[in-house]
Amino acid sequence: MIKLNKEIFKKALIAGFFSAFTIGVLTVLTYKSALGLFLAGSFGSSMVLLFGFPESPFAQPRNVFFGHLVTTLVGILFVNLIPLPIFINIAIAVGVGIFFMILLNVVHPPAGGNPVMVIIGSVSYDYLLFPIISGCFIIILLAIIINKFLLKKNYPLK
Repeated sequence: MIKLNKEIFKKALIAGFFSAFTIGVLTVLTYKSALGLFLAGSFGSSMVLLFGFPESPFAQPRNVFFGHLVTTLVGILFVNLIPLPIFINIAIAVGVGIFFMILLNVVHPPAGGNPVMVIIGSVSYDYLLFPIISGCFIIILLAIIINKFLLKKNYPLK
């Protein structure tokens, strides 16, 4: 049985609202401007951490940015340099991406899916700039403004 109380309801409502707002900004930039691509599927998962659990180490700006960057780069390198069947490339690239996130202390669980998207989409190096780097900057900026200044939370953690 789900125990629903006022605090959980408020947390869920706030997280859902600001997640929708942030993804909405990226969607408008992607589809209503000529600026480029700002959306990646894993960004939806990032919203869970940034607005539902901003106190998590996995939700901190450094982890969000570098977690997405590292795993996307791994996927792109596998697409372009590793001539194995796709079902092998995807599996190994996800493992290598997770290895590097942990090794570099930039773990952001939603980024673990980036090699899957990158390899299936057979994206180019440009994908690092649009949507990954540009999208991450916007996501992190909005997360800081919303969590720190609007919601008065201790974000990012010091």
